[in-house]
Amino acid sequence: MRVTRNAPETRRRHKGDIEFDGDAPLREGKMIAIASNNLINIAAAALAGAAIVLSVGTGTAHAASKIVAHVDISDQRMEVSVDGRPTFEWKVSTARKGYVTPIGSYKPTRLEAMWYSKKYDNSPMPHSVFFHGGYAVHATNAVKRLGTPASHGCVRLHPNDAADFYELVQAFGSANTSIVITE
Repeated sequence: MRVTRNAPETRRRHKGDIEFDGDAPLREGKMIAIASNNLINIAAAALAGAAIVLSVGTGTAHAASKIVAHVDISDQRMEVSVDGRPTFEWKVSTARKGYVTPIGSYKPTRLEAMWYSKKYDNSPMPHSVFFHGGYAVHATNAVKRLGTPASHGCVRLHPNDAADFYELVQAFGSANTSIVITE
C-alpha cells in the first residue's frame, strides 16, 4: 500500500481519491473518514510489525519491523517504507541556499510533540523527530514551499504528514527507524 499526498500546489490526494484544497476536503463530511483511514493505515503498519515480532503459537521472537524514511534532496521528496514496502511518499523542503541538510543515515535521537528552535527565533517545530544534533524532520506552516529547498537544514513536512511520521516513529521505536538522506 502506498499513499501519495501533497500533489502540486496546495492540492493533494489521499488514498481513496478524496481531493483536498489546503487543509479542507473538497467533499464535505469526509474529514473524519480521512483521519480514520490515515490512523487505520498507521495502526495496520504497527500491527504488522507486532505480528512479526512474535510469531503466534511458538513464542519465538523475530526481528522487529523496520521503518526507513528516505529523503531525496534532489527531488525534495521523502518516501517511507515499512519492512521494505513503500508506504508513504511526501513532498519535503530541505536546506535552501546557504544552509545544509546533512547527508547520511541516521537514527532518531529524540521526539518532541512541540519544539521551538533556540537557534532560529523560537520558530515552531511541531512533531519533531530529531536525528542529528539540532536537525529534525518536522512540520511546517509554509506548505506552499514544500517541494522546494526552503529550510535552515531540517526536513520540513506538511503538518499532517509530520504527524503521521511522528506517530510511526513512536509506534515502531527509534531503534527500528532509519532516516536516510541522499543528494
